[in-house]
Amino acid sequence: MGKIKLAIADDHKIFRNGLKATLEDCADFDLVLEASNGKQLTAMLTDITPDVILMDIKMPEMDGIQTTTYVKQKYKQIKVLALSMFNEDKYIVDMMKAGASGYLLKNAEPEEIIEAISTVYYKDYYFNEHLSITLIKQLAGNNPAGDAAHSLADFNEREIEVLRLVCQEYSNQEIADKICLSIRTVEGYRARLFEKTRSKNLVGLVIFAIKTGIINV
Repeated sequence: MGKIKLAIADDHKIFRNGLKATLEDCADFDLVLEASNGKQLTAMLTDITPDVILMDIKMPEMDGIQTTTYVKQKYKQIKVLALSMFNEDKYIVDMMKAGASGYLLKNAEPEEIIEAISTVYYKDYYFNEHLSITLIKQLAGNNPAGDAAHSLADFNEREIEVLRLVCQEYSNQEIADKICLSIRTVEGYRARLFEKTRSKNLVGLVIFAIKTGIINV
């Protein structure tokens, strides 16, 4: 299995250097791109495509929200992990809406950074407790509730079962084992769930599940 190719987009050189030192200590990662803003990063993506981008939310010229929107439109396979300071809930919400697969606080311990990158790469998302509870509720609250019965009319029982397990943070392999399906079948269900709910990431699926009463928070 190859290394996970990483990119860093952050306008603070001291922070980038500290983050690079953490990443270089992990043999599973390969830092392939480094940029000081979104404009610089997007120009580099034409030549090198990373697997995961660690994206600062606030940057000059082209901020993290604008850059994430661009990346998810042009390079759907790239995962974006937002980098945030404390007390920036609004910006984190906007990053999730733009298509980010999770977020990290900038003062996170090295172990959490490594875990977050690996989780985003292998499971498509990473959310700490703060986002899982506070921000998903806020995201759900910002989206008017529709008629639950009507919303679920296009979903069969198996799709709803898979959706519930996805929202409980089970991986595709764990879901396959739990309900006795092949992993490829689960991947197919998951792809259809994103399409049917028009979601860009797990947050969108969770919001849909909250609105329709499939899960409670």
